[in-house]
Amino acid sequence: MTENKTSEQSNGQKDFILKVDGLKQHFRVTEGFLQRNAITVKAVDGISLNVRENEVLGLVGESGCGKTTVGRSILRLYDPTDGEVWFRQANNEWIDVAKVNRRTMKELRREMRMVFQDPFSSLNPRLTVKDIIGEPLIIHNEAKGQELDDRVADLMTAVGLAPSYMSRYPHEFSGGQRQRIGVARTLALQPRLIVADEPVSALDVSVQAQVLNLLQDLKNQLGLTFIFISHDLSVVEHICDNIAVMYVGKIVEHAPTEELLRNPKHPYTEALVSAVPPADPLIRTERIILEGDVPSPANPPSGCVFHPRCRYAEDICKREIPPLKEIKPGHVAACHFADELELKGVAHVPV
Repeated sequence: MTENKTSEQSNGQKDFILKVDGLKQHFRVTEGFLQRNAITVKAVDGISLNVRENEVLGLVGESGCGKTTVGRSILRLYDPTDGEVWFRQANNEWIDVAKVNRRTMKELRREMRMVFQDPFSSLNPRLTVKDIIGEPLIIHNEAKGQELDDRVADLMTAVGLAPSYMSRYPHEFSGGQRQRIGVARTLALQPRLIVADEPVSALDVSVQAQVLNLLQDLKNQLGLTFIFISHDLSVVEHICDNIAVMYVGKIVEHAPTEELLRNPKHPYTEALVSAVPPADPLIRTERIILEGDVPSPANPPSGCVFHPRCRYAEDICKREIPPLKEIKPGHVAACHFADELELKGVAHVPV
């Protein structure tokens, strides 16, 4: 395919901002005493997903399932092994992020940004808040001098920080405040797509709600699109419009948030949903404890990657890879028995 899609191809698709098709991210890793043995780690193994403009897509799964690698590959922090990452630019032209050269990618960085997981290690401790937030503006020749100070002050105000703090250093702030600094830096170039990689997992529970509310407010005010990466469904349900569930480098279920939580169609999703506490303390739910560990992406099991831990597994699950099929409009799942199983959802999700 060409780097830019024609206007005819993009007509009727202006509500989408991102189309990922067959994305793979494999890493060659050496092992052994002499480091001569090489193995391939299939961190992301052929996922496809679409994201609409002004949508918040949740990408969930256990640690090691590949969700962070997906986010980094979409933003070209990793060069994808295979697949296409089509992004619709502000001029409505589609461009394959996986194929563009370094100069074009630098321009795309204005529209595609990331909020990192650790609000301390992602900030340079030797720079002041002004330098951290203003760095993207300087690199892209957006502002300098008094204009730079004014832009940084506006960004700090937008994320709930006093502009008078811009001469301070990261260690002088709390975890929640440092994450706000990271968000302000992300917003500096007025992006349209933001990948938020576990943005609240390193924060206290009391602070998590504040940061989530901030992201929701910014999304509504600025018309942002988010890919929200998390391992916690109870966090994702409050901010995401749709959820994609990942397991060992593959998407096993994708549906609107309420539909997925109320009516899961994949056994792995059912297990994740069972960990979400009900709003009513009088409701008693069964917590599904998965036996065993997540398989290694360097040596995934045959057939369905989830079958060694699935309580519904049959012989076909060990032999054949289940396709990601549509169960109902907008709801897809990769399970041989998705149409037959009656799985439990979250009790407090409204019907």
